[in-house]
Amino acid sequence: QVQLVESGGGSVQAGGSLKLSCAASGFTFSRCRMFWYRQAPGKERELVSTISPDGTKTYADSVKDRFTISRDNAKNTLYLQMNGLKAEDTAVYYCARARFCGVTSDITYWGQGTQVTVSS
Repeated sequence: QVQLVESGGGSVQAGGSLKLSCAASGFTFSRCRMFWYRQAPGKERELVSTISPDGTKTYADSVKDRFTISRDNAKNTLYLQMNGLKAEDTAVYYCARARFCGVTSDITYWGQGTQVTVSS
């Protein structure tokens, strides 16, 4: 079955960096669009970034020019490099996949999440 396991979260000071990883298994990773979401306390889950099978990337305006999404299909791993972190980036970050690999909606599969805490 589909499994997504995030790692790499932690606590950093504002301006610092973290790199999140998501190990994927149970499906053909290279064929799937992948997503990073985050959820801050008291807020709805929001889309942070996506990457398509051909490497096309999208970013939320709030993280553009600071975060970089990437994938290593040989390792079945998704990454999120986060630079210039701000207090408002504090959230639980989730790796996700849609029910069907070719679509951008119907996000069905979620990892357990990894906490990112940024102190100002």
